[in-house]
Amino acid sequence: MTHKGWLIGSAVMAIGVFVLMLVGVTAGWVWVADMDAGALDPLHRIGEANPGWVRGWDIFCTVFGPTVFRLVTVVVIVIAFVRRNVHVGMFLVISVELSGLVTQIAKDLVDRPRPATALVHAGASSFPSGHALGVMVAVAALLTVALPLVRPAWRGALVVLGVVLVIAIGAGRVVLNVHHPSDVIAGWALGYAYFVACLLLVPPRRAITQPDEIPAEPGTAR
Repeated sequence: MTHKGWLIGSAVMAIGVFVLMLVGVTAGWVWVADMDAGALDPLHRIGEANPGWVRGWDIFCTVFGPTVFRLVTVVVIVIAFVRRNVHVGMFLVISVELSGLVTQIAKDLVDRPRPATALVHAGASSFPSGHALGVMVAVAALLTVALPLVRPAWRGALVVLGVVLVIAIGAGRVVLNVHHPSDVIAGWALGYAYFVACLLLVPPRRAITQPDEIPAEPGTAR
């Protein structure tokens, strides 16, 4: 399977996960409700008994939330355009900066209330998680741009760090009881699918497709 084929296949699977969560939530499937309650109830009890625990997770989710990632990405976008790397700049604008619009449209369509046990204030509706979606897209997009620029020995560590951060942010929203687990899973899935769509439709680097774009071998005439 080609790299493009793998991306398309994984994005289709992600859309399937998102649809599964969406139907489960809107149709009131018992197993989805049990999954949500099974995570929220014990975490709510822990949070009520440990205010410092709640404060720490709230700070973590704010510092590494999608808003901060979008602000950081604005700087990268400006640098890309200053250096005339339009493909990178447009890729980051459409993927990272517009991911909030994707989140809002999905939230407005579903309009699921936040868990009644929320330990901190959170506006808007619950499904899908904007933190899960936004951080998924931002981390994936920034890694796509950054990995070719760093030493090969560092790339694996950066990918692992990115994966851990995406998972931790999603988990943190459940710990704070501001999202059901199904919201977070849906956010991850939709965020990944949107990232892949952006990567395929607005790639950050120009593909070499024409023969005259391929550098000539030394000593040959063009």
